[in-house]
This record gives sequence, structure tokens and C-alpha cells, in this order.
Amino acid sequence: MKTASPSTLDLTDACISQEAPSAESGTQRRRDAPLILLPHQNEYVGHIALDIGGSLIKLVYFTKGSSDASSSAGGKLHFVKFESSKIEECMDFMEAKRLHRSNGGNEPMRVKATGGGAFKYAERFKERLGLILEREDEMSCLVEGCNFLLKAVRHEAFMYENQQMIFEETGPDLYPYLLVNIGSGVSMVKVDGEGKYTRVSGTNVGGGTFWGLCRLLTGVNNFDDILTLSSQGDNSNVDMLVGDIYGGRDYTGIGLSANTIASSFGKVINTSMEPSDYNPADIAMSLCRMISYNIGQLAYLNAKRYNLPRIYFGGFFIRGHPYTMDTISFAIQFWSKGEMSAKFLRHEGFLGAVGAYLKVPSLQIFDGSASASEAQACFVERFTVGAPVTGGEVRGPAIGSLSDKVTWVEKFIAAAQPITETAKTEHEQALQQPRLYRSGRSSNKLLSRESPQNSEALLSRLGSQPHISLNVGVLQYTPSSQPFPLLDPRIKYDPSTTDINNDPEEMSYWIEVLMQGIPTVVEKAAASEGNTSDSLRRASTFGRVLDMHLRRLSAEPGAYGQLGLADLFELREECLREFGFEDVYRMDKERENAAALEALPDLLDEVDKLDGPERLLALIQGSLAANIFDWGAKACVDLYQNATILEMYRQARTKLSQRPWHVDNYDAFAAAWFSTSAASDVGDGHRGGAAPKSSPPFKRVLMFVDNAGADIVLGMIPLAREFLRLGAEVIMVANALPAINDITAAELRGVVARAAETCPIIRAARDAAVSTLAAAGGHIPPVAGALPESSMAQELPVARGQSGHATVARPVVRTNPSPRRLLPHATDFEDQPETPTTAARKGMFGESYPSLWKDPRLYIVSSGHGSPCLDLRRVSAEVAEAAVGADLVVIEGMGRALHTNYHTRFRCAALKLAMLKNAHLAERLFGGKVYDCICRYDPAPVQSYLDDAPA
Repeated sequence: MKTASPSTLDLTDACISQEAPSAESGTQRRRDAPLILLPHQNEYVGHIALDIGGSLIKLVYFTKGSSDASSSAGGKLHFVKFESSKIEECMDFMEAKRLHRSNGGNEPMRVKATGGGAFKYAERFKERLGLILEREDEMSCLVEGCNFLLKAVRHEAFMYENQQMIFEETGPDLYPYLLVNIGSGVSMVKVDGEGKYTRVSGTNVGGGTFWGLCRLLTGVNNFDDILTLSSQGDNSNVDMLVGDIYGGRDYTGIGLSANTIASSFGKVINTSMEPSDYNPADIAMSLCRMISYNIGQLAYLNAKRYNLPRIYFGGFFIRGHPYTMDTISFAIQFWSKGEMSAKFLRHEGFLGAVGAYLKVPSLQIFDGSASASEAQACFVERFTVGAPVTGGEVRGPAIGSLSDKVTWVEKFIAAAQPITETAKTEHEQALQQPRLYRSGRSSNKLLSRESPQNSEALLSRLGSQPHISLNVGVLQYTPSSQPFPLLDPRIKYDPSTTDINNDPEEMSYWIEVLMQGIPTVVEKAAASEGNTSDSLRRASTFGRVLDMHLRRLSAEPGAYGQLGLADLFELREECLREFGFEDVYRMDKERENAAALEALPDLLDEVDKLDGPERLLALIQGSLAANIFDWGAKACVDLYQNATILEMYRQARTKLSQRPWHVDNYDAFAAAWFSTSAASDVGDGHRGGAAPKSSPPFKRVLMFVDNAGADIVLGMIPLAREFLRLGAEVIMVANALPAINDITAAELRGVVARAAETCPIIRAARDAAVSTLAAAGGHIPPVAGALPESSMAQELPVARGQSGHATVARPVVRTNPSPRRLLPHATDFEDQPETPTTAARKGMFGESYPSLWKDPRLYIVSSGHGSPCLDLRRVSAEVAEAAVGADLVVIEGMGRALHTNYHTRFRCAALKLAMLKNAHLAERLFGGKVYDCICRYDPAPVQSYLDDAPA
């Protein structure tokens, strides 16, 4: 791997930090954008970027840090802002953090800078800090930063209409669009593609105008204070409205309501009041409306002129101010007659700074030609401890260690208490009022704009609307992640089965479930590290912080963007890792794995005595019964108190002998199984039964597994063994990081190795897989005859079979740039002449394996996840590679197959197995009850259907 130079970022397998915000010298500072972890960065990066505007300075800088997924030293990208008038504070901050010294040493460094201040303050930065500002074109940085964020952050853009945030994902048709950047002035840029843009218009009436006039007319200096002031005013006290002219009536002939502004500040000319007699809040609101309407109208006219279907607004003028956003949105809706909507950006002020940062040649981490789905597979947003406590503001001393972080939470928990109490009250009120947030997946009726008359009335009421905190979290960057290639291309994929975004009661229920589970997780966390004083303290802090996250989301569901149910569950896991707890259920998993492995030989002997149809049914029953073991479900936790895992398993097996199950597609699955195989005629696989007379039912099976203990050992391993017994390749996919009692890929390898000690089928399959991986350079070869889409294929280096001869080159799925290599098919290792060595192959423990089919393989790969759910918008490169040629996907467990992916359709057949362990979910989705079982089988779609799918 190439060594990173002081000005180079190594972004291989980058990831997210959950570090709390820092503070220096007791001052307060807002951090408005994410920290990006760089796990393989071994040297300090001597690079920062500045966007110095007329009103604000935006700083992007790098610090060392560690990854939650790698032992290598990593790094983070920080985003900070200062008022331009306080540039000395910015330099104080940089000096305290030694950001002005290359490689953290004493050498001065060169930095990328954009904005007018890059010229104005260049000498000052050089004189005080020794920094050499390398100036970059402002428009170029702005566009590059916007393109990057729109593609990389799933819900970067949102609309604000009728007091609702409506998030949307960037689709394949991003270009062209109009970018309206509202800083001190306003620039309007037509963006046609990567590196293709033209500034088509602008105005000198922008954020600086608003700020300056407000300061002159109201005496308020701070911009955020001005926005707060404007939200408290009533512009009708100074603005002349249509109703003032027409006796309180609408001007229906041209479609103007009585509330429409006829003349900003026009009412002032007809009164005898002195300027000092006017309410400053009314003046601020009138100015806000005047400038926002003007910008909105100019933006629409330019979009119309250049036939641009989308308008994005950025810049620090907006700042999550609902009145400003709704005024601009109304202007766009009004002038376009409802055909267009204003779109706002969560990272609204950092476009130029991000673009400048990406200008460093060695930082070309983002391929502009990548699709949004490919880019979003690499980036995931997380949220730190500071988000619910301060809304982005930093309080207290600098945080340099985990202990400091715990102290910070303990010290400032009192400051957070009013926030959480307010959140609780607001959440209760939200159930009775319209939402401040709605998903872009809502129906058109839900998203329809009110009439201009009603909207004007709505705008007049927005003075009581609170400021919306556009919290941006930490962007976890994993360049090897890819969209799962077996998703049905004709159906837009959404992992969530339950839509919590458009259902306040559903959101409230699941937040309450997580809150009720906090004491149990706190107890487990402390016990996992011996209940030491340190672990007890950290566990308590974890509980407090998670509680604050959840209460914040209760009050303001859109504060962290659009979160699905899977994101809520993963928030808990990320919060645990933030406070140093890597695997709080480790001891439970080890104990349950050991107990289940003791019972496995007897179970396999019992299964092997059954004929084909009876054996298959028993294996599916066993998989469903074993899924009862879940520490994440309260109903199952209660059972643990009264029975051993083997007793629970046997009881569940007995109950499952009664069919039909609540969702029961077993017969369809069995029909597909026996239609292509002679499995019903085959006896025990390792006792020399007759070989099947036809091909196996499936060539390659991907199995996404769930819990440790009986679930994996007595459920999924026996089912995987049956696939292997009939000659299919099996890829078992498990979490990369711990989540509740879910098994990880590393743990699964150990469990399978233990199972292989007593089962020759498993032993030989693992031996064959390990040998194949070694011969193929660590890659999983595609199934014979299976090729990935040509647009996603790259060559891999020549791998050689056991005879030493080069094998046939085959492409493999790769959506990210990588060295060009050639890779063999799986059968290339089988089609070689039989030799004394290959005729009697040995297993992992040196025993011969009389296989029915030649060397079925059992691979174990990491999903790249650390969640109890499964989001197939991003999987590890290993999973994407293994998917080539797979003809069956098995998804097991409530989190992976019910909370997520229940309605997901694939290019191939799919089997979803789960036991319902939550009464609310059972009733909501299926009209069922706890412990009902789901066996859903979806056959593969017709090939002609897939052939018509868009590329």
C-alpha cells in the first residue's frame, strides 16, 4: 500500500468517529459538519482548507484519530466556522491546534483557500501563522463541494413546505441544476455536470444586505440573534399588503391574496410614527421577507430561462431558519405555479470549504462519474454526543481522551436537562400537531402545497416557529463499500419495512422501546468489562447520552436528517462504541455458542436419519425455532430468566411442527428445491449415500445470518450444511462489528471451525473455501457462467489452480477503482486432471472427504455492518464479489428480514426466515402475535423482466 505523505490522505477503509465536540480555552464554538475517519492514515496530513467570505470563515482541517473498525491510526476531517470580523479568533484556534504546522511539527505549510478573504487576509495569515494561502476559484470550489455532498450524503437536500422538512435522495438525474449560494451577496450557477458550470446571474442583495440593514435599523449585531429577532416579528405592521389596498379583500382577478405583500415597508410612508417607534422584530421580519422573496424570484426566473428542473439553495444566510426557508419556498412555488420546489442543503455553509479541500491532487477520493447510489454506499452519517446536548455548540474544556469525554457529559448534563425536558413536552405536542418533518416517500397528496392564500396566512404565523437545527454528523467513509448487486433494478430499494418518518406514533413507539432498553444495555456494558469503576462510569454516561439522542429525535425528528428504524437501532450501537464498549454481549455469546455446539452433533445425527422432504422441513423448522434467541427483544429476554437455551429451542421446535405458520411459503420453496435435485433420493451425505441424479437446487447461496448461540449453531449452520451436502456453494454473511448478540464474521469463523471438528461436510467445505481463496489471491471466484454487468467489471490478476496452470480470466464486481487483475471461476479449480493429490483431498483436520459433489465451498465474509438490521444500499466488497452468480439469498432474523428487507426483491430467488418477537411489530405488519413465524419465499423474477431493466 502506498505510504501517505504529509500532504496525502489515505482513505482506504475510512470510517466514522463518534467523538464528542471539542472546545478550546473555555470559549464556545459551533461545529456544523462531520468528522470523517481515515483508518489507514498513518501520518499527520499537513493540509487544511479555508473559505473566507465577507461574513463568515469556514475552516476544514485534519486531525489524527482512531477507527472503530481498524487498529491503524486514522484521522478526521473537522468543519468549523467563525465570523469574518473575528478572524483573529480563527487564527487563535488554528495556532492552539497547531494547524499551521506541517505534519504537526515546526514547518510552515501551504493551504487551499477560497473566497474573497483569501486575497484580503493572505498577508495576515502569512505574517502571524506563516501560512501560504493557495487561492482556488470560488465558483469551482462551490460547485465541486455541492456535487460531492449531493452525491455522497443520502439526505443532503430537503424541501421546507407547510412547516415540514421533506428529505429526498439524489437520483441518477442530478444534472442540470441551478445552485443559488446566498452569502454576503448571491451567486446563481448553472451546473451541467462534473466540472461543467456557468455563473449565469446573481444579485448584490443577499445575506450581507440583510445583516447590514438589520444592524442599522435594529441595533442588533449578531446574525443568529437577528434571525431569532425576525422570527418574533409581524411584518404586516410595516409592509403594505394587498388587503391594505383593497379593503382587506383578495385581488382574485390576478390571484393575489389579501396577505400578499404589495410593497415592503410601504405602510411606513402613511403613518406619523417615528422610526424608533417601530418594533425591531417587525423590521427584521420585513427585511427577511423582502430579501428572501427577491432571491426566490430571481432564482426561478433563471431556472426558467435555462430550463433547469431543480434549484438548490446554499450559504449561511439560511441557517435552518424556518421563516427564511418557507419564504423562499413560497416564492418558488408561487412563480412556478407549483411546478418547482426550493431545495435546501444540510451542509449549506460548507460547500466552498469542502470544494477547496478536494482541490488537493492527492485528495481525489471522490469519483465524480460515480452514481449517487455508488457514492452513498461509501458514506454513512453518524452523530456524536454533542448533537443532543448542545445542538452543535461546544461547551467546556478541550476533550482529549475518553475520560475527558465522560467528564464533559457529566459536567454539562445539567445544561442538557432543560433541553431533554423541553423535548419530552414538544414530543407529546407533536402527536397532536402537523409534523415538522416528512419523508420524500410520501404521497403527492401529503406533499401538496397549500394554496397561495393559505400559504401567505401560514407565513404570517411562522414567527412562533423555533429555529431548526440542521445538525450534520460524522461522515463515515468506507471506499470499498458497494450497493448490493443482486437488488432488483426495477424497484427503488428502501430497507425499511415500517415507515417511521410519516407516522409520529410509530416513531414514538420505537423510540420508547429503545429508551426502555437502556437500563439493560447499561448493565450489560458495565458487566462486559468486569463492573470496574471506570466501566460503570462509562456505561452510565452512555445511557445518558443515548437517552438525550432519543429525546432530541422525539422533539425534532428531522434534526439528524431522515432516519429509518434501522438507523435508530444503529444509533445505540454507535453510542456504545463512542464510550469504549466494543461488544457488551460478548460473554453471553460465548456461553451460548458453547452450549449450542455441545448439542450440534446429536441434532445433525437426528436430521441425517430423515428422508429428503422430511429433512428439509426439519431444517427450516429448526432455523425458525433457533431464531427465538435474541437479546434485543424484551419478550426473549424474559424467557432467558426461566429456561436454558436448549429447553427454549426444543419448545420452539415442538410448536413449529404445527403448520401453517403465519406467513408460510415453505411449500413453494420445497417445490423449487426438489424440482432440480434428487435430494429426496439421497441418504446421509457423509455415510456414502447415492449421489444426486441432477444438479443441486441452487449453485451459490448467500446467507445473511443473525444471532450467536443456538440461532447460528442449531439453525443456520445445519441449513447451510444441507446446501453443501447437495453441492451448492454457501457464503455465510455476518456483521463486521458487534451489535447486541448478533454474531460477527470473526466469531462465526471460530464457531464453524468448532462445528467442523464433528462434521466432515462442514470441514471439507471450509477447507475447499480456504484453498480457493488462497489460489485466487483472497477473492471469491464467480460461479461458472456468471458475469457481472460490464459497466461494473474490472480485471483481476491471474490466479493459478493446483496444477500450477493459469486459469481463465474472469471479471468480478468492482464499483471502486482498484488494481486490474484476473480472477478464475470457481469451476476452474475443479476442471483439472485428477491426480493422486486431488483424488483424496484432505479436510481441515487431515481427514478424507467422500463428497457427493466435488468440493462444495463454505465461505464466511463480513457484511461491513455493525447493526442488528441490514441495509443493502451498502455492503462490503467481499459480499458484492460473492454475489456474482448467486441464485438464492437467505435473510434470517427479525432485524434483517422483518424490520428491514421484508418487501425487498432481488434478481434471484430469496428466502426470508424470522420469528416475531415484538407484539407491536407482529400486529402492525401481519396482524399476528409474538412467536409467530415467517417463512417467505420469492422465486427469481423472469429473466426477460431483468433484461428490460435500466442499466
